[in-house]
Order: sequence, then C-alpha cells, then structure tokens
Amino acid sequence: MSQIIVAYWSGTGNTQAMAEMVGKGITAAGKEAKVVSVEEISADSLKEEAVFALGCPSMGAEQLEESVMEDFVTEVEGFASGKKIGLFGSYGWGDGQWMRDWVERMESAGAVVYGGEEAICQEAPDDDAESALEGLGKELGQA
Repeated sequence: MSQIIVAYWSGTGNTQAMAEMVGKGITAAGKEAKVVSVEEISADSLKEEAVFALGCPSMGAEQLEESVMEDFVTEVEGFASGKKIGLFGSYGWGDGQWMRDWVERMESAGAVVYGGEEAICQEAPDDDAESALEGLGKELGQA
C-alpha cells in the first residue's frame, strides 16, 4: 500500500483537524496516510514523493506562517516540479488571497496543485469543509 504524506502547520488546531480529514480521504482511496506536523518532518523527506499534501492557515496579512512553514514551503519549491501537491488551510479573515498566492507559487515551481481554494475554511472546519477535505484526500489517493 502506498503512503501519502500530509504535512501541516497549525496554530489553533484547525489546520491539524483539516489534515486529519485529508488523511481520511486518502485512506478511503485505498492508500496509507501519514499525517505529520512540519515541525516533525523535513522538507527533504518529500523529495522522493510523487504526491503529498501541505496545510497551513492564513497568518498576518494573508500569508503563510513565517517562522516554520514559509521556510518549509521555500524548500519544497526547489523540488516541486512534476509533483502532485494538495494544498489546504484555514483562515480567520480575508478572502483567501494567501491560498491563491500559494497555489500560484507551487504551480510556478512546476507542481500540479489539488485543493487550493476548494480546500479552505473559515476558522474550524464544518461539514462542507470536511467533505471537501476528504474529497481532496481521495483525489490525491487516486493521483
């Protein structure tokens, strides 16, 4: 059984819950999900993976978390070409610009991006978000 890594950064627990929902979808697609905080994994460990997911909430002025996640994503950009990457996250304000920027960034690095604005939610994930996140996991599991 193939394993798909779901790496995330979460400040309040919302993005962690979202990561677990993506993992549930991956499992439903017949693959093994490894849901792990970016503080417990290195970006290098994703280099050999063809498919993986990254999650981060919007911070500050609609940007990725700067102290941990930004550096992680910068490293991933260096080897993203040809990868299939699912992106997801939560926000408390704004309109999702951070996610549009993140998707553009990964696509510019050569990745095929799944999720994006379809896999975001305001604050804690609700039933609609859960359905979208599990759907993202299933897509990744079939990619």
